[in-house]
Amino acid sequence: MLKQKLKQLLATVTTTALIFGAAVGTTPLKAEAVTGGEPEETKITILGTSDIHGRFVPWDYDLDGANTSGSLTQLYTIVKQVRAENPNTILVDIGDMIQGNSAELFNAYPMSSAATAMNAMGYELWTMGNHEFDFGLDVLKKITDQFTGSLLAGNVYKENGDRYFPAHNIIEKAGIKIGFIGMTTPMTAVFKKGSDKIAGIEFKDPVTETQKAIDEIEGQVDVMVGIMHMGVDNENGVANTSVTDIANANPELTAIFAGHMHKLVKSQEINGVLVTEPDKYGTHISRIDLTFTKQDGEFVLKDRSTTAIPVKSSDGTIVNSDEGLLELLQPYHEIARADANTVIAELKGINMVPKNEIKGIPSVQTQETPLAAFFNEVMLHYGKTDVVAHQIDNDNAKLDVGAIKKKDISYNYQYAGGEVSVYNITGKDLKDYMEWSAGYFNQSRPGDVTISFDKTRRASKYSTNDFFGGITYEIDLTEPYGSRIKNIRKLDGTPIKPEDALTIGMNAYRMDFLVSNQGPMAGRTFEKVWSTQDEDSFGDTEGTIRRLAVRYLQEVKNGVYTAVQPNNWKIVGVDMTSDVHKDVTYLINQDFNGS
Repeated sequence: MLKQKLKQLLATVTTTALIFGAAVGTTPLKAEAVTGGEPEETKITILGTSDIHGRFVPWDYDLDGANTSGSLTQLYTIVKQVRAENPNTILVDIGDMIQGNSAELFNAYPMSSAATAMNAMGYELWTMGNHEFDFGLDVLKKITDQFTGSLLAGNVYKENGDRYFPAHNIIEKAGIKIGFIGMTTPMTAVFKKGSDKIAGIEFKDPVTETQKAIDEIEGQVDVMVGIMHMGVDNENGVANTSVTDIANANPELTAIFAGHMHKLVKSQEINGVLVTEPDKYGTHISRIDLTFTKQDGEFVLKDRSTTAIPVKSSDGTIVNSDEGLLELLQPYHEIARADANTVIAELKGINMVPKNEIKGIPSVQTQETPLAAFFNEVMLHYGKTDVVAHQIDNDNAKLDVGAIKKKDISYNYQYAGGEVSVYNITGKDLKDYMEWSAGYFNQSRPGDVTISFDKTRRASKYSTNDFFGGITYEIDLTEPYGSRIKNIRKLDGTPIKPEDALTIGMNAYRMDFLVSNQGPMAGRTFEKVWSTQDEDSFGDTEGTIRRLAVRYLQEVKNGVYTAVQPNNWKIVGVDMTSDVHKDVTYLINQDFNGS
């Protein structure tokens, strides 16, 4: 068995290779093969990207400004250098390529921006991410048909029991056969529940499907490598949604490229399987090196290592874009910029987000802002519910008086797929949800003059500090977690009681977390009445909060929106008016300024 062979040969297996020094190309690169007294060695290098989310060029279309923290054009510079070092290099992607940063503008084009870039870079494999399914199977087929490499997602099945995508692919380099196994997160079925975008397909257990794929190719390959659109940890407490569970059940794998969770994992060993994840947005590219020797006519794995190569090195040096790829993508770039700068309305009154009083403590997360009130207003209008809830994932949210452009909506509401789904809940359910949200903050102590955040909650992939509209309430930070929400009332002043029947409008992704094993309402079920993305409503694209916000400004507000300071909720229990608070604010801001 391959498993036994690996266990015998890999007595010392986990080494993390530092590929580059301070910047790409500043450190001599290793040779492909080593000869001499030892048997000749052959090295296979595998490079993996994940969660690019439309960052094809170093430009943020939500800001309409350069962003050199990561992009495919910069990663291609690294890819070329690694290929020059070792011609036996394989390039793969772990999913979530086609959504975000205006990539969806080109879904209907004869050649999408994603396929154009991936083909030019020479990707050989592409595992589907959950966001590949955002636009429906027809759009996905159109884009993947443009891709010249091979596709993977072995746990996605048709209704007739056949796989929708292949589970494995064998690539041979220098006579060495690498068996790649690709799976996508089964949580896609949860994220898209109630949508017709995944009608006709089923997402099965990736742990079981990985074992099935191993059985199908074992004996045909020298090693097996996973390309899994899943993170290291289970998502929302759901078993078998992580590469940890895959590695624990399938030690036959030599290594796994992980993704989905937007985490940087340079090298981690799980049950003898090496794991790496390249963060998000093209800031890193993961590298796996497999070194083989030939014994008795067979290739034997001698060593393996993983790392993640950054676009921006520790000394601040940034990898430049590949000029050829940049030029190839220029037409898409110009179209995306023009779209982002489309004026949709005029903002009057006051700026929607006040400046941060204390640097490092975003005001958009600590006080009621006209921006959050605006999105609540949009959701209440189209959802027609008693209550709405949303989060703002951008700590640097900003929308000042003047022209409102399309990019401003995307910049300030960053969940591209966010919609308004309507559920039946009770007053108790609402309070439990709100108490969980208020856990975003630390409990205040006597003498505290600033608000602070729970560090675990702040580290979440998305913000877990939700804002509620259609009601008034207070968050008392002197109280422990679970007892902070006070004076919940409807806008007419009517108190909300635990037994009250209510409707709430929110995105389904958040509700799915709330009722998950790790959620504050685990074990409860809620009826989804309808969604703005229903086909008989606004549809999957027009039913997003982003599109509804644009529609609201143009059709309901006739292109003019006047922002005022709302007064529906506040945080209490921290003295923000004392002289001590002013002194602390001054000192903190001086420190930030380097004074």
